[in-house]
Amino acid sequence: MKNNPLLKLESFGQSIWLDFISRGMLDSGDLLHLINEDGVTGVTSNPSIFEKAIAESSDYDDTIRSLAREGKNAAEIYEELVVEDIRRTADLFRPLYDRMKGRDGFVSLEVSPRLARDSAGTLREARHLWMRVDRPNLLIKVPGTQEGLTVIRQLISEGINVNVTLLFGLPRYQEVAEAYVSGLEMRAATGLPLDCISSVASFFLSRIDVLVDQLLDEKLKEGGRHENNVFLLHGKVAIASARAAYQLYKEIHTSERFRKLAAGGARPQRVLWASTSTKNPTESDVKYVEALIGPETINTIPLETLNAYRDHGNPALRLEDDLEETEQVLQHLAETGIDLDAVTSQLENEGIEKFVKPFDKLILALERKKNETANATKLM
Repeated sequence: MKNNPLLKLESFGQSIWLDFISRGMLDSGDLLHLINEDGVTGVTSNPSIFEKAIAESSDYDDTIRSLAREGKNAAEIYEELVVEDIRRTADLFRPLYDRMKGRDGFVSLEVSPRLARDSAGTLREARHLWMRVDRPNLLIKVPGTQEGLTVIRQLISEGINVNVTLLFGLPRYQEVAEAYVSGLEMRAATGLPLDCISSVASFFLSRIDVLVDQLLDEKLKEGGRHENNVFLLHGKVAIASARAAYQLYKEIHTSERFRKLAAGGARPQRVLWASTSTKNPTESDVKYVEALIGPETINTIPLETLNAYRDHGNPALRLEDDLEETEQVLQHLAETGIDLDAVTSQLENEGIEKFVKPFDKLILALERKKNETANATKLM
């Protein structure tokens, strides 16, 4: 246990959160084991995770049948299942949350992905879920879309913790950070406490490299004077973007504007590295963990990556290594004619769709199970 690389990450100021949740893990004690043995200090969830947990197991079937007999529709059944899992998970992390005085020990719950472009709908559902779960160590996941910015500001001002999800680009991150700081200022102006508010900004990484590498391959086929750059940039843009984002994070949270809020108890909006499973089989399976270890950061990783890091991780402070190379990577990418802002905009749209599909699939699966229960009841 002393040699567990996951446990060493804490000494570098980084938290490890698990990017998965299921009732089976809660019932078996597996999640508690990860907390106690691997130092996992939080959990993130999303529609894809719940679709996998609910639709691909029988763990929820008895509850689904019971809720169906109560006359609940598929959407209501989904909410009941999810709220129960989130509450139980939050309660597992509550001792850690209390011991760390609210600096860690969170579980995240996402609003419906169908609301990603609907500010009013997102705000309404975020408030509803916050009240339903009723746990101080809950983070409501709000997409970092243009429409989400006003929601982030308002929720923070109301004292609702926010995990800003689906972040890909640096310009949008600056807008998200501005929304967080503005929300704190709105709250401070009314005399409400700031020390109870938490927020994270979640950058999705591996998807950047997948798309950029495809575009680089197309550039390579075209040939030309940027051919050498193409080889050098392969698989490097996501980490460069994350390192650049961390520099922005430091600038924002050392500004005079934020220091005034910090004097009143405000906490930084920590950066979180998401989508950290390696998609390219020729690269290290812990690539997006090793390169991004640094203070005041979080890495949320799927179980497979967590197991890999426990087995062969080599933790060290690397987040601010090669900052000159980071600048060069982003500069050379622009020189090849690839517009990173256009890439991240595309990824944002695709990211929303990638969550909508499993969400809709899960609702259909719950509808089928509900109808099966109704038919079985009729035959009794």
